[in-house]
Amino acid sequence: MRNKDCVKLTEEFLKRKFDESEYFSDKKSEKDYRFEHSVRVANIGKIIAEKEGMDIEAMVIACLLHDIAYINKFESREEARNHGRYSAKIARPFLEEIGMEPETIGDICYGIAIHVDDKADFPGERTAFALSIGDADNIDRFDAYRIFENLKWVKYDEMDISEKKEHVQKVLERLESYKNLDFATETGKNMWLEKLDYQIGFYEKLLFQIENSELR
Repeated sequence: MRNKDCVKLTEEFLKRKFDESEYFSDKKSEKDYRFEHSVRVANIGKIIAEKEGMDIEAMVIACLLHDIAYINKFESREEARNHGRYSAKIARPFLEEIGMEPETIGDICYGIAIHVDDKADFPGERTAFALSIGDADNIDRFDAYRIFENLKWVKYDEMDISEKKEHVQKVLERLESYKNLDFATETGKNMWLEKLDYQIGFYEKLLFQIENSELR
């Protein structure tokens, strides 16, 4: 039998694990980003679950926990690619502790495990519920904040004007190609296209500004 407020318990568990993380101890901005990202993904997942008739509580909990393995340091790209499966291993005993049904725990953990590369290290079904955890994650990763993060990552401010133009053109090509990605639900697909259109609109304006920075 579930505890009365499993979502609240999950949020508290996530925050506690982040606060106790040795890896995050000297990385406040990274910790804050990962926690805030997890909450945003949970809010996106909630919308999908509400509109698609899924278990809303289970979806919110799954999304909150989808990146919990980031409490540990990843020593390689391979370990980073495994973070969904690591997160599922951390999530399972907690979900059992708060009294969630075994079938629901299985659905949550499978969705968390596959959200990075569509692979799990235990059996499960690729249901719309399980796939929507990764969908919600992708939708957040292409929202407004990620524009800032990506420009910071590539050191856009240090580029000369030709490098800026080339970079933005490549980003626009990539964003256009993402319009054909598959999503588990119509709700998720529509939210995804909305975020893509937002980013495409931003980069189109940025490209215009770059081109307008040279005399014609």
